[in-house]
Parts: sequence; structure tokens; C-alpha cells
Amino acid sequence: MAHTHDHDHEYLHAHGIPHSHGDHPHIHENQKAVINRMARIIGHMESVKRMVEDGRDCSEVLVQIAAVKSAMNNVGKVILQDHIKHCIVDAVEHEDDQAIEDLCQAIDKFMK
Repeated sequence: MAHTHDHDHEYLHAHGIPHSHGDHPHIHENQKAVINRMARIIGHMESVKRMVEDGRDCSEVLVQIAAVKSAMNNVGKVILQDHIKHCIVDAVEHEDDQAIEDLCQAIDKFMK
């Protein structure tokens, strides 16, 4: 795969744009829920930023950052579950070892 294709592929993922992995469309049943959760997380981060700008207590800010991290981890779990249920099942059926390797690398990055 060419580097520019990797960049395009990551762009499609990052923006929730349906696309193809091999022979199947890349559409997830929880896509709208994930987008809604991310919008709430972005709003939460904006409020944390305002807390910092307003000089709020550091411990309060850290508690809110922990809440944002937890929410992001939960979104990641939903995405991972969707990916396994759809893309990885399809990849196994089509003997697509690259998709499985990509998943392993993504899990490694996600769990750090």
C-alpha cells in the first residue's frame, strides 16, 4: 500500500466516511452513536479548557480530564467491537491477513 493511500485511508476512518476494505463496505452500526459521543466529549474538553482559562482548582481539572479519558476509552471500545463484528469477521472469511495485522497494531496503539 502506498503512503498516500494510507493517509487517505486514515482520513476516511477519522472522518467516519464509509469506504471499502477489500470487498465489503466499511459501515458500522454504531457510527452515529460514536459521532454523538465524540461531540459530547469535544464539548466536555471545551469546558475543561475554560476551567483552566478561569484558573479553576487543578484537582477539579484533573477529575474532569479523567472523565474525558474514560469517555474516549469507551468510544474506542465501541469502535473496536464494531470493527471485530464486521470488518474482522469479513477479513477472516476472505483470508485477509493484513486486516487482522492492522487490527493488532491498532489495539497496541489504543492500549498504550
